[in-house]
Amino acid sequence: MRYGIFSDIHSNLEALEAVVAAYKKESIDAYLCVGDIVGYAANPNECSRITASLAQNCVAGNHDWASLDKFPVEYFNPAAAKAIHWTKERLSQNSVSYLSSLKLVYKNDDLTLAHATLKEPQEFDYLTGCLAAEGSFRLLTNRICFVGHTHLPAILIQDKKGSSRQGAGLECRIEEGSRYIINVGSVGQPRDGDPRAAYCVYDTLAKEVSIKRAGYDAGSARDKIIGAGLPPFLGERLLEGR
Repeated sequence: MRYGIFSDIHSNLEALEAVVAAYKKESIDAYLCVGDIVGYAANPNECSRITASLAQNCVAGNHDWASLDKFPVEYFNPAAAKAIHWTKERLSQNSVSYLSSLKLVYKNDDLTLAHATLKEPQEFDYLTGCLAAEGSFRLLTNRICFVGHTHLPAILIQDKKGSSRQGAGLECRIEEGSRYIINVGSVGQPRDGDPRAAYCVYDTLAKEVSIKRAGYDAGSARDKIIGAGLPPFLGERLLEGR
């Protein structure tokens, strides 16, 4: 099975379309989304529609929940909060229905999904390293969990002795006896200094995970954000990947 796993689209249609095009070259068997379909950018309904039609399973992110009044807007910075209010006013009924259907955790025989953490997933805490991952590793009942939320791609590895480390790159082979938490990065608002959209491929037969990048027209996404009356910072940061 080859999974295409992506996260944190944040209403960035240009970035999502670039990732979908990149996946067409990857012989993907099933698509999974790790949440935050909406928020920040100017195309929430289009991104919800594409994700609903593409992903066999998707979990809810904090921006998705906030747009439905299921997570407090007070937890967001002023620019993000303004984008949440903007999004809420423009979501179609189809988008509301789809976002409302998303659960916090998904699991099958191959993998687990959670937007932020497995420990108290409804709190959307940031999993930023091995120490923060301890609670999620304890709750992980299969070999690998895919997360998003930080917009920073990363591979965390726990060996059979329970010792954890962060992988040196953005590719790894799944080794017998080890467990993994993979942050797939962000489609629509990368924050690792690389403005290209991030996406992940997990090949269960080859036992390989790879986080990849796709270039897109970030300038158009920025212009739509500014033209929609959203905070200009949310558009300008796309050009720098921050």
